[in-house]
Amino acid sequence: MPHIDAEIASQPHCWNEAAALAATRPAGLPRPGERVAVAGCGTSLYMAQAYAALREGAGLGETDAFPASEFPTGRRYDRVVALTRSGTTTEVLTLLARLGGTVPTLALTADPHTPVATAADHLVVLDFADERSVVQTRFATTALTFLRATLGLHTTGIEADARRALAEDLDPALLKCAQFTFLGQGWTVGLAHEAALKMREAARAWTESYPAMEYRHGPISIAAPTTATWSLGPAPQGLDEDVAATGALWIGGALDPLAELVRVQRLAAALATSLGLDPDEPRNLTRSVVLAED
Repeated sequence: MPHIDAEIASQPHCWNEAAALAATRPAGLPRPGERVAVAGCGTSLYMAQAYAALREGAGLGETDAFPASEFPTGRRYDRVVALTRSGTTTEVLTLLARLGGTVPTLALTADPHTPVATAADHLVVLDFADERSVVQTRFATTALTFLRATLGLHTTGIEADARRALAEDLDPALLKCAQFTFLGQGWTVGLAHEAALKMREAARAWTESYPAMEYRHGPISIAAPTTATWSLGPAPQGLDEDVAATGALWIGGALDPLAELVRVQRLAAALATSLGLDPDEPRNLTRSVVLAED
C-alpha cells in the first residue's frame, strides 16, 4: 500500500493533536491586531492563503499570503509566519535570512533538525504529521488545523467530518473524468488550489482551480460530460445548475471544506493507482526544493 494512503487516513488523529498543541499557545504566534504575512511554497502557499483569509475574516488583523520567492520587500509587517514541511526549502530559508532581525518570525515544520530551526525566531514542530510520501497531505492539513485552532475555529465536528470523508465511498464516476475543476470562496480558494495541485502531482490529472464566482467568467467553457466541477464548501446560488446544464459532473462539498479536501486527496491517490502511477514518488518531484548556491 502506498504511504500516502496511510497518511491520508491518519488526518483526524493528527488534527486532534494539532488542536491540543494550539491550546498551549506556543511562543511566536500572531497577536490580535498585528499585521501579519504568511509565506510558503507549493502546498504550503495554499495553506498560507487559507489561514490568511481566516485570520483577517475573524477580525484579528490584516493578513497577507505570498510565495516565499515573491515576498514584497517594501511592505512592513509586525510578524511573518513561514510554512515548510521539510525545513530545507531554499526560498523559505532565503526569506527568513533576509528578514532576520527586522521582524519577528515563526516557522511551522515537521522536522526540527533542519536549517529552519535556527532561521526563524520561533518554531512550531508538527513532527507527528511528517510524511514519507513526496506528495503532501496530512502535514498541510495539520498545519492549517493548528493555525485554525489558534483562531478558535477548530471543533471536534471537523474531525468527525474528516472521518466521514475517509469512510464514504468515492463517486465512481469521478475516476472516469478527463478533467477536474475545483472551486472555493474566501478561505477555501486556497483549498481549491491545493485540491488541484494534489490531482496534478499524484495522478498527472488535468486540473484547474478558481474562486467560485470567477468560474462563470470563462472557465465554465470547458465543462462537458467528461469533466467534473467540485466545490469545496458552499457554492454560489445557481452555479450547480449552470454546471449541470453543461453535462459535467457536479460535486457540492457537504463537509467542512478541510474534510472535503481529504476526499480529493483520496481521489488523487485512487486515480494514480488506477493509472499504474506511484503517488508517493511522482515524476520530477522531490520532498523539498533545494536550489544550488550561486
